[in-house]
Formats: sequence, structure tokens, C-alpha cells
Amino acid sequence: MNEKITTFLNSGLLEKYLLGETSSAQTEKVESYISKYPEVQNAYNTLQYNLEIVAKSNAVEAPKSILNNILEELDEKPVVSLNAQKKYKSWYKFAVAASIVAFVFAGTSYHFYSQKRKLSQENQIVVDEIFDLRSDIAKNNLMLDNVMRQLLKLNNPETEKYIIKGNERAKNLKTVAYINPKEKTSMIDVVSLPQLPEEQCYQIWADLQGQMVSLGILSEADRQLMSIPYAENALALNITIEPKGGNTIASMENTVAAISLQ
Repeated sequence: MNEKITTFLNSGLLEKYLLGETSSAQTEKVESYISKYPEVQNAYNTLQYNLEIVAKSNAVEAPKSILNNILEELDEKPVVSLNAQKKYKSWYKFAVAASIVAFVFAGTSYHFYSQKRKLSQENQIVVDEIFDLRSDIAKNNLMLDNVMRQLLKLNNPETEKYIIKGNERAKNLKTVAYINPKEKTSMIDVVSLPQLPEEQCYQIWADLQGQMVSLGILSEADRQLMSIPYAENALALNITIEPKGGNTIASMENTVAAISLQ
């Protein structure tokens, strides 16, 4: 069985087609597969057979007394009292009884069809919930893995911790930098940042022999441990106020925090 047929059989379209729940396009596709591929035809026949078995096993036989009661009622109140029409009356009673039995059977069949459809919908809901749960577990595992990696970096003896506090222009500013010169990694934890006008932002810089290299923009939304570029042989870290979106050249006159790395 090729992959195309396997994918089709696993899609559930065949079951939906059997229950009359496919769109016109899906119906056309299913009927095309049934006519082209013997494997699909066999699967369809098997589904039909199984559905018949389920319907028969759950069928409720009409009580035998129903027909007798109907006949007795008709005998007591004949539709036509003329003797010449007895044959017609007998045929009529039989037709009425047969119709009632047919209605009972149809009602029972519809009941089990509705139950099957409801069960199918509930099963799909369960499948979707399991899929979402697995997705959440995978995301949580990934987050946990990232946290563990960060903790390992922080607990590394080679990692140096630098607390950066704001000057008079930003007294409530506080960030913590973690730098590992051996593994060449840098991380920063934004503890607090004073609010700025919308057209401004905080930007962190590495001082490389007097040349200021941008390490990124800081914001209140980044109040978590995050990686920043590692600057080889950096002498200091500086935080400045820059126009929204950052700057290519540090505005040293707008420095709000600085710390030496030597």
C-alpha cells in the first residue's frame, strides 16, 4: 500500500463519506479513490459491513403486541363496515401495521446513527485536546531545558556577575550582567527600568578601547534573563538613552548607567 493511499485512509474521509458528512469536493475525492484503488474499495466495503453489524446488533425489535393491538383496534372500529370490502380492510390493516414497524425501525436506526455521530465528534474533541496537551508539554519541556541551561551558565565558576545601577538620571534603573570569558557568553537580567517617553529607549553598549559597540535595546518587556552578544576584551558596559529603535552611535551625554569590567 503506497503512502498516498495510507494517508487517505488515515484522514477519516472514508468514514465521513459513509455517514454523509463530506462536502461535495470531499465526496468527489472519496468516490474517485474508491473507483481507482482496490485497497480503498475494500476498506469502504469493510466499513459498510461493520456499520450494518452495529445497526443490527443495536436494533430494537418492535414489540409483537403492537401489530395485534392495531388489528384489534381496527376490528373494533372498522373503517368500512360493508362485507364486500373485507379484503381491502385486511390489506389496509396490514399496511398500517407494516408502516408502524417501519417507523419504529427508522427511529431506532436514526437514534444509533445520531449516537455514533455524537461519539465521533466527542472522540475528535478528545484527540484535539490530547494534541494540545502534547504540544503544551513539548513547549514546557523546551522552556525547562532553556532555564536549566541558563542556570548552568549562572552557576559556572567562570561566570562573573556585574550589578549595574542607574545614576541620578535613572535612580531606579537596575540590571545584572553575567559574563563568562571562558565560554564567551553574556547574559543580562533587567530588574527595573524607569519609564521613558514613547520616542526614547534604553540601549546597552560595550566599551572596546573607546569604541562603543551596541549590545541591544533594553525594555520593561525584557524583564527576564536573556542573552546578549559577547564583546571580547570589553572594558566597560554602558546604558544610554537613545531615540526609539536604537542608535548606531552611542549618545554618551545621555549615559544613565555604567560599570567597569576590569
